[in-house]
Amino acid sequence: MTPSERHAQETREPVLDTIDRVSELCFGLFMALTFVGAVSAVTAGEDAGRKMLFSALGCNIAWGLADAVMFLVRTLTNRGRRLTLAVTIKREQDAAIAIHVLRDALPKAMKSLVADAELEQIRARLAASQFAPGHARFVRDDFIGAAGIFLIVVISTFPVALPFVVFKNVSTALFVSRVLTLVMLFSAGFALGRFSGAGGLRAGLSMMTLGVVLTIAIIALGG
Repeated sequence: MTPSERHAQETREPVLDTIDRVSELCFGLFMALTFVGAVSAVTAGEDAGRKMLFSALGCNIAWGLADAVMFLVRTLTNRGRRLTLAVTIKREQDAAIAIHVLRDALPKAMKSLVADAELEQIRARLAASQFAPGHARFVRDDFIGAAGIFLIVVISTFPVALPFVVFKNVSTALFVSRVLTLVMLFSAGFALGRFSGAGGLRAGLSMMTLGVVLTIAIIALGG
């Protein structure tokens, strides 16, 4: 491996960032928790736990697949927008218009923080660049990211539904399932808080509180 390849590998951004991973984990947990809570009262008989597990797993497989596909759609759409912006700036002969287009593309919170001189530097680099306009295409990392989303959503099923296989008593299984879910939600919130700088403990407790509220709602609805 050459020094340049090693540097590229070291500076390469992760396919899914912390927000993506935590969001998908919480999504999978909430989906499984809601599904398990909704069907636990009507699931009985022999192999009830396995039926619960496979039902919840099937639910999250379906949603994981849908979420992975939408990730690909979102990724390609955003890449197309960025490419269109770059081509527009490169072809625009009027610098003032190009700067205005760049400013419109900035997030609202950033517009007042970026001066026209800084946008002009970006415009000049794009105008002098040698890239050839083309169409937005998928790259390998897009499919890796989609697969990661699918796996996170599916794997998040097991802490919620697996207790129904381990414990024959439904009440015990529900208790263990909800405790494991809250622990995972706290961990996810903690990681998100550390990532955002908001404080891991506070974010973890907030995420866990959200899980408690959801669990109470499920119980109130007959779960």
